[in-house]
Amino acid sequence: MTGLFITLEGPEGAGKSTNRDYIAAQLRAAGLDVVLTREPGGTPLAERIREVLLAPSDEAMDADAELLLMFAARAQHIARVIRPALQRGAVVICDRFTDATYAYQGGGRGLPEARIATLEAFVQQGLQPDLTLVFDLPVEIGLARATARGRLDRFEQEGRAFFEAVRSAYLARAATDTQRYRIVDAAQPLADVQRALDGLVPLMLESARG
Repeated sequence: MTGLFITLEGPEGAGKSTNRDYIAAQLRAAGLDVVLTREPGGTPLAERIREVLLAPSDEAMDADAELLLMFAARAQHIARVIRPALQRGAVVICDRFTDATYAYQGGGRGLPEARIATLEAFVQQGLQPDLTLVFDLPVEIGLARATARGRLDRFEQEGRAFFEAVRSAYLARAATDTQRYRIVDAAQPLADVQRALDGLVPLMLESARG
């Protein structure tokens, strides 16, 4: 791999998509090839799996079925989008990746980390992000922002305890590797968040050109 793999993580309402576009614009202005993508999703097939995962349903989805669908979409995404882009030297910026699985299916659903790690090793074959930005904010702020956007998806309909567990899982993972993870205070006004991101762009440029 010769490219740079950046992932943006965080709960509902954290502003990941807006800030993904902001970072991409700066990297492109510096002349870099940037690929924007998301999980679950990123390819036509993976986007169809996303629809199944996010759509509210009268039939409750088993937590293991949810986990397997996440990794099925990820396998397709890696094979068709992420690896090819990295191999040609592009910067891949992905809205959520496997840290989200540890946070949502591990922290939120209570699935064992070892089970997630087994699937991670099988599907990713050693692929890991070079840099992960964790957009952190209090649960009540994130849920209020998500509600203001309109109709809630299946995950956004979960209760506060679920999202507190998700947030705790994200912060716990970020604490394990301060080189790869950077925590961004997403409760700030957008202009302040983007000023914080401005300080990280030189690191991204150095890594991409290194």
